[in-house]
Amino acid sequence: MTAPSTFGLSREARNLHWLLTNLVEEVPGILSVAVVSSDGLLLLSSDPGSNDAARRAQDTPRTGPRGSAADLATIVSGIGSLTVGASKLMDCGPVKHTMVAMDEGSLFVMSISDGSLLGVHGSADCDMSVMAYHMALFVGRAGHVLTPELRSELRQSLESESTGSTR
Repeated sequence: MTAPSTFGLSREARNLHWLLTNLVEEVPGILSVAVVSSDGLLLLSSDPGSNDAARRAQDTPRTGPRGSAADLATIVSGIGSLTVGASKLMDCGPVKHTMVAMDEGSLFVMSISDGSLLGVHGSADCDMSVMAYHMALFVGRAGHVLTPELRSELRQSLESESTGSTR
């Protein structure tokens, strides 16, 4: 995985980037990862196009949903919203995680804090128990630092990357 530039970011933002990189590198078969705010905005993502190990694990050259972190963020946000609504209707308390198993891949969505979500798209041969374990580690380490100020900094960082400006 090619790490996004963390130059000029706070220590907490750099730490979250490191945690995300570590998650992708530690779990074989991860295709893409997105951290999404409670309002559905992408805060942090892996670069699925450069995840060579995940691409080699596939028979087809697909990476991520349409290869876009924004697409994964939209899917994660939608699944998060749907499951929160279901939980409220069923009066079952907060949603902890959601797993979607498909013939050729999987999607795991886990609550981080205050409505923020971690979504991981894995290949068909990705071990879901290993993925869930490493996601729980990420959530445990990231949840307490994902403050409104840090979410704002991460959003601004992604906007700067997408417009090609440097920090």
